[in-house]
Amino acid sequence: MRIKEYRIHFIQELSPIYDEAEVESFFYLILEDKRKLKRIDLALQNDLGFSENEIQNWNTIVEQLKQEIPIQYILGETNFYGLNFEVNENVLIPRPETEELVDWIVESEKLEVRSQKLGVAGENMKVLDIGTGSGCIAISLAKNLQNFQVFAIDISEKAIETAERNADKNNVSIHLIKTDILKLNNLDELQTSSFPVSTKYDIIVSNPPYVRNLEKAEIKKNVLDNEPHLALFVDDNDALIFYKKIAELAQKNLSKKGKLYFEINQYLGKETVHLLTKMNFKNIELRKDIYGNDRMIRCEI
Repeated sequence: MRIKEYRIHFIQELSPIYDEAEVESFFYLILEDKRKLKRIDLALQNDLGFSENEIQNWNTIVEQLKQEIPIQYILGETNFYGLNFEVNENVLIPRPETEELVDWIVESEKLEVRSQKLGVAGENMKVLDIGTGSGCIAISLAKNLQNFQVFAIDISEKAIETAERNADKNNVSIHLIKTDILKLNNLDELQTSSFPVSTKYDIIVSNPPYVRNLEKAEIKKNVLDNEPHLALFVDDNDALIFYKKIAELAQKNLSKKGKLYFEINQYLGKETVHLLTKMNFKNIELRKDIYGNDRMIRCEI
């Protein structure tokens, strides 16, 4: 069967569930992943075909998409901040909003380096990513901020293993450790060969769980049924539990003029700012994402 003919079948099968533009996107993502072909290749080569084995494989993917399994999990990877990351059921699929958070950090640090006319960007500086998941934030920072030492922690052993593979995939070195951030009194407790004692971090960043159970109705079925709830949800009555804990640790472990960055619940921007204000953080900046939602916060001790 010609690929163009199968494309018509693919769209017909999935259009009752997804809009046509999304189905088109799925088709070309799979085509590039499986055959290394782009849209232009198909346009220029009308007679390209699928073997019977390929059709069977594609039909399996169609059935998975009908079950609303995310395309990123089906393909086993996604792109984030210009890098490729393995993703699986143990880690969240990185979002564009998180790319914005990474870009804020990268551009701010590069600007600071230029303004201070430093010879080497980030020399001897340390970054800690709390709740690293796939490692997308930590690895993107390590890739784009030369000579920063990047550390990352997560409660999930499977997530740590995924982040390790992603660091290797992207040829960067990050220091990873499994721990429950809510059980730490001080980041100095992370005493391993990778995490030196009495470390002060110049940047602490976190995209912690922040979706309240009351907001589950807003979550798409493909997310709710497939992505790890441990990394998504918090109790309605203690929605800022991770922000408060991480802010407490930042008070003890940020360097002088160190910065704390958060991705936040869009409905709790004012509440998060109020929390940080009560804890005496300075220069608190709340920033909206590309969709106009309160999404990121930066502050200093």
